[in-house]
Amino acid sequence: MSRDHAIRVASPTEQTNPHTRDIDLLPTLDILQLLNREDRTVPEAVGRVLPELAEAVDLAVTALRSGGRVHYVGAGTSGRLAVLDAAELIPTFNAPPDWFIAHQAGGPEAYQQAVENAEDDEDAGAREIRAQGSDKDFVLGLAASGRTPYVLSALAAAKEVGATTALLTSNPNPGEVPADVVIAADTGPEPISGSTRMKAGTAQKLVLTAFSTTVMIKLGRVYSNFMVSMLATNAKLRGRTINILQEATGASESACAEALTAAGDDLKTALVHLLSGADVERSAAALAVADGQVRDALRALES
Repeated sequence: MSRDHAIRVASPTEQTNPHTRDIDLLPTLDILQLLNREDRTVPEAVGRVLPELAEAVDLAVTALRSGGRVHYVGAGTSGRLAVLDAAELIPTFNAPPDWFIAHQAGGPEAYQQAVENAEDDEDAGAREIRAQGSDKDFVLGLAASGRTPYVLSALAAAKEVGATTALLTSNPNPGEVPADVVIAADTGPEPISGSTRMKAGTAQKLVLTAFSTTVMIKLGRVYSNFMVSMLATNAKLRGRTINILQEATGASESACAEALTAAGDDLKTALVHLLSGADVERSAAALAVADGQVRDALRALES
């Protein structure tokens, strides 16, 4: 659901935190304890926006199942966190590299250092989405203040091409934004005034990790709590996949190794083979029909 606000007030992230005044006068340990107390408020703020986050997850799952993609759009810390999350999905869940696309204001140069005026470049944000977006896509904008021009213009362009959209912010009153869902994790004033790499950044990391992990779970890339879509491309990963097979099935190490070899190092096929007793060919076929969902494949083989 969209959230429209006629009056914009100062973002809490830009306000002065009364709890950390004169923090520069404190001993080292006291500084760390004070920062830690502030950090502990972040998970609670994220917890309050889980209903909105669930809406965003469902929109992303719909997009990916229809052949679309998920776009992350951010500037500064927000963009770097988005790049990190998108990159980690490939080795963790064997996600296709074009499923999650991260757009960083200022481009790759901004991964390590600030690019002057990049976050204010409205044309760049809109241009990237118009060039790469489609009506099948889902676009998640990240802006601690809720007002970053690069991000808002990208969301507006996404609406123009027919994509679904969401905004992740730490401002509970971002004003009128072009988003179907607003995820406003109100983390309050930063310990160091305006430094949104702190609590707001932590909230973004928590939300992104939960968001993308849940999307992967919904798409069948997890069975129970195991990463079952990873491919055994080296000795270390082969050992990890065998351990996963042992824990998930209770089979011996040798049986799991044999199953993995028979399945061409495809962990998911080996898992269905061991759990169902069906041969590797039938297991792979059941997974294909079940769109990669292990439990659905098992039910089909049992019927």
